[in-house]
Amino acid sequence: MKKTLVAMTTLAVTGVASAQSSITMFGLIDTGITRASNRAEDLNGPTLRDPFYVNRGSVTTSRTELRHSSYHSSRFGFRGTEDLGGGLAASFWLESPISNDDGQQGLSTFARRSTISLSGGFGELRLGRDYTPSFWNETVFDPFGTNGVGTNLIHVAFNGSFAAFGPAATPVPGITNVKGNSAVRNSNSIGYFLPPNIGGFYGQVMYAFHENTKYSPGTATPPGVAANGALNPGAVATTQAGRYIGGRFGYLNGPLDVAVGYGNTTVGDSYYQGTTSYLKVASLGASYDFGPVKLFGEVARSKRETKYDVAPIGGGVPDVDLDGYLVGATVPVGPGLIRVAYSHVKYDYNAPGTSAANPKSSKLALGYVHNLSKRTALYASIARVSNKNGANLTVAGPDFYNTPAGVFTPKTSTGYDVGIRHAF
Repeated sequence: MKKTLVAMTTLAVTGVASAQSSITMFGLIDTGITRASNRAEDLNGPTLRDPFYVNRGSVTTSRTELRHSSYHSSRFGFRGTEDLGGGLAASFWLESPISNDDGQQGLSTFARRSTISLSGGFGELRLGRDYTPSFWNETVFDPFGTNGVGTNLIHVAFNGSFAAFGPAATPVPGITNVKGNSAVRNSNSIGYFLPPNIGGFYGQVMYAFHENTKYSPGTATPPGVAANGALNPGAVATTQAGRYIGGRFGYLNGPLDVAVGYGNTTVGDSYYQGTTSYLKVASLGASYDFGPVKLFGEVARSKRETKYDVAPIGGGVPDVDLDGYLVGATVPVGPGLIRVAYSHVKYDYNAPGTSAANPKSSKLALGYVHNLSKRTALYASIARVSNKNGANLTVAGPDFYNTPAGVFTPKTSTGYDVGIRHAF
């Protein structure tokens, strides 16, 4: 076995030298302590129907963990480039998520990124699993980079159940599931990036295949399957779920960076029901570096909507809107960096015949990073989420207490991260 590995390594090095390629191994390890405390309250009281109701007070659920990826996401990867001449280059990028707190996940997948690309004066054509264009605004214009307890609520809310779709691949415990969500990355994608030398303007577009079977004529599409295994024409027979179309375009010049992003994912469909469901997200983000302080801002709107071939009586499933905004700043202090952000989201379920107030959440986050070197840093962050009208967002940790169901209302979530990050 050792001889085989040596031979393979020798061949790889020889190939690299002859093709004048460069191959880099890289990685990052981030480990810290995270604690979260989530409080739910019983807001009910005696009524005419139940005059002897006894209020149950409040219940707090909390958890302390050794976690990874609270400042930067832990990873291990390989990337390389071959100069093809004439300004052309071929590249690959294979990057695996690592759960270094328990060692459960390592090079078992390249779920963070697995791409091959061709680049030149025309820009770059990239194929494989990659970040979606619509995700970039959420992380680039977040002082906390969508990591840890300080992650902005726009991303927390969107990346949760709001962005989920099915059917997902059968999950393996401890291994990143690459199906069922397009909030951050998409598999089976084709991406195009503008060249970097066009006066500060940049941009990308992406199309991801759903890779489901299509039937022609459509009447040959098999019906869905009920829980008992019988054919059920009313059940979902997915033929398009997973398709993604998106883009992001911006302008970067000196201290100013501004960009718009858009993404549209087909999250479900049924030939027999004549329905197709979409998840759409649009955002505008910007940052400006004044030197002593760098300011960040973002506004975003997401929508889950269902289209019908024939509009049902009663209007069908109402659309769900998710609106959010973020303001934040970073302040360099010697070898360190202070980070602060405030984010807010509001859900609108567009439910007819109801006067219930829309659920909404806000988060205030504060953090400090102390750079011991270019590759090693210590960090600490603290954040608090306030929920209203039934919203149930948390900074981390366990779910809100809800036993018996419907009695307790989620209120506040508080947490902190303290850890160390090392890049190599």
